[in-house]
Amino acid sequence: MSGRGTVPDHAGALLRHFADLRDGVHGDAATRQGKEKLFAAAAELLDPYARQVLEEVDTHLLLGTGEVAATGVRRSGDGGVDSLWTLSWPEQRRAGIRPITLLAFYGARFHHPHLRGGTVGEWPLNVFSRAQAAAEVPVMRAIVTADLHNLVFQRDYRIVPATTGAVADGPAR
Repeated sequence: MSGRGTVPDHAGALLRHFADLRDGVHGDAATRQGKEKLFAAAAELLDPYARQVLEEVDTHLLLGTGEVAATGVRRSGDGGVDSLWTLSWPEQRRAGIRPITLLAFYGARFHHPHLRGGTVGEWPLNVFSRAQAAAEVPVMRAIVTADLHNLVFQRDYRIVPATTGAVADGPAR
């Protein structure tokens, strides 16, 4: 990549993803057991950043009415592993829709893990260091923002407290 400058974080994540596909590995692991161990480490590295992103939405859009929850790494229904972070709030629960969701998962038939939202598709999850986990914050912000947007489409804007009451910058319009 000489002459192209520093590779942006999102492009670096995709390059790691494509290299894994090319080389038949995930990071330095070739076995399912090794890949699951790396997934567990990635979920632990992502945890504070996933919580940060959900708490940002809670603070600025849900006006502090939300509740962040996390499962930690667990076996998923398909025999793989996953880790789930959610943000629920009263209006969302009353509307009978799912919470805002960040899901890191490594499905039983997958070559390597991915990251997704409750209503938003997959993004490759190739995190092996704290710096790489921190670099996922913009991706997680995009997933969480898109997830909330899609949840509004499932009901309406009134599930977002900042749109129906006074906010820090003035009243809702």
